[in-house]
Amino acid sequence: MSAPANVTQLLVSWGGGNQAALEALTPLVHQELRRIAARCMAGERAGHILQATALVNEAYLRLIDWKDVQWQNRAHFFAVASQIMRRVLVDVARTRDREKRGGGQLHVSLSEAAGVADGPLARGVDLIALDDALKTLETLSARQARVIELRFFGGLSLEEAAHVLDVSVGTVRRDWSLAQAWLFRELSGGR
Repeated sequence: MSAPANVTQLLVSWGGGNQAALEALTPLVHQELRRIAARCMAGERAGHILQATALVNEAYLRLIDWKDVQWQNRAHFFAVASQIMRRVLVDVARTRDREKRGGGQLHVSLSEAAGVADGPLARGVDLIALDDALKTLETLSARQARVIELRFFGGLSLEEAAHVLDVSVGTVRRDWSLAQAWLFRELSGGR
């Protein structure tokens, strides 16, 4: 992977409108975007309509349309990219479920997040239900919802998530534990 400083410089330049920076940035971030997409797709059934490459391409197309973004660093970029991938997968799942009238739920496992110990959310969950629960959690604790998003969908480490959120690693660790417990209760129907 490329040096984070070089990626950050290119992101800042691209955010300022330099299209040549975008062209130089693309090959540097492609591998990491594929890793994030593979993590997002890990719980998918074989033959899913969307493959990791298509997910990367869709996220990339949405990212390049953004104008005047003030990218902070590479972790910020990958956090936004993972958020976009989450939205794409949820949109696909909602569309498929509408077409099938509730059939074929999309399942993912929170234990797929890199370096994350098995917790109460390690069992498979419905991506649509997870998205709905995250929206509810966001109204209760926006930071806890963001920690789940960064760690699960973005695969960011505790340290990277702390950097993106501008809080301590201990704060991210506590938010991660509390949010997992809350989501487990929410997704299991309070059992």
